[in-house]
Amino acid sequence: MPSVILLSTLVSTAFGGRSTDSPGVHKLLANYNHNRRDVLQSICNLASRCRQTTCCPDSLKIGHNELQPIFSARVRSRLYSQKHAFVVKNEFPQNTDLPRCLPKTEKKPWKTPLIELRRAARERLKQGIKSRVAPPRIGLTVKYLIPLAYEILNARITLINNLKMLLKVAPVQACKWCNEIYVGPVGHSFRTCRGRQSNLRRGLHEWTNAVVQDIFVPVDAFHLYDRLGKRILHAERFSIPRLPAVVELCIQAGIDIPEFPAKRRRKPIIHISRKEFIDADESELPDPVPEPRPPILSEMPDSAVVAPSSKEEIVLLAEETLQAWETLRQGAKRLMRMYPVRVCGYCPEIHIGPSGHKAQNCGARKHQQRNGQHGWQAAVIDDLIPPRYVWHVPDVNGPPLLSELKNYYGQAPAVVEMCIQAGAQIPEQYKPTMRLEVGIPTSIEEAEKVV
Repeated sequence: MPSVILLSTLVSTAFGGRSTDSPGVHKLLANYNHNRRDVLQSICNLASRCRQTTCCPDSLKIGHNELQPIFSARVRSRLYSQKHAFVVKNEFPQNTDLPRCLPKTEKKPWKTPLIELRRAARERLKQGIKSRVAPPRIGLTVKYLIPLAYEILNARITLINNLKMLLKVAPVQACKWCNEIYVGPVGHSFRTCRGRQSNLRRGLHEWTNAVVQDIFVPVDAFHLYDRLGKRILHAERFSIPRLPAVVELCIQAGIDIPEFPAKRRRKPIIHISRKEFIDADESELPDPVPEPRPPILSEMPDSAVVAPSSKEEIVLLAEETLQAWETLRQGAKRLMRMYPVRVCGYCPEIHIGPSGHKAQNCGARKHQQRNGQHGWQAAVIDDLIPPRYVWHVPDVNGPPLLSELKNYYGQAPAVVEMCIQAGAQIPEQYKPTMRLEVGIPTSIEEAEKVV
């Protein structure tokens, strides 16, 4: 406080006894404690200029405006001189756990919580916004997604063919009694088997050679000739063909397969009521001109599978397999945004269409109360293409995995783990669950010493 009074006296003396009640002087007094040397120098400059002028004290406002850059420059220089820590940002966290495995007594969570759906509906109603009707809801096909559908279908076939060849060089073990698989020449010794007669084996797995269906889990669905037609009844469940769900999604997206025909409309449907509609008259339209379509690959028979001969071929095959896996998942995820896919909340049943079928074949918990009906809800990409997580092996030629050190091991999809062991680069999105940054103790005694 005395320093401020002394400064006021100094300012009054410097200005020859004039009034110091001005914005410039108040600014000087406020910044005195922070920048004393600059303030004193500014007082001298301002006083010398004020003595040269014979105007009213309002001229001090000019000095205030000119002094403002001095203070701001001083503050900026101090800010820039401070040491700032560099922050490295990443889209994926360092280490994360896998999604929680739901018990059989619990229903799958909704893709979007009901609270958020209701909140969004109220906002649209309040603002008077009408949601845009997607072309598949009125019977039309999205033309710009047809090349993507062909790409997805070929990526699926490429993935299956490459997995058959990779199994020759990267062995995979499967348990005879449960759905556990392990990528490696010898299975692990974890006592996690819950299959038949597991109590007699004390939870140990009984390993055998795996096949492609153990790694790339097949998910089938009913084929729909008309995706807007009547729902499949329980009595029709055996008369309607079933095919892989990804193939059915591609067919509804615009792929033409002679064995599975589909109805294509060129005009939107006409709604008679809420649930009834009729097809528009297309007789005046010209005949459709066939467009060139990319060829569809074919699956390789087991007898024609040849293992890669060199290390370079194995690495190239692993990279191609990993690329096909990512193309399949990302492309199917994009198609699911336009063409709705339904999944049962209690069992793995999948239906490609706006509403699920009426077949009463759900055998999950409390299916008697639902008379075998499925509890349909919006599906996610993991329901359509299950990733099938396995334990990540840090070193294939190193010591085997220990059951006591399970908390230090990571997991990855079986396809990704196979490609990594074959020499492919680890994708960024799978590194958090693989726990690559976690130090693994060399023994149980060392793990017990960890605090």
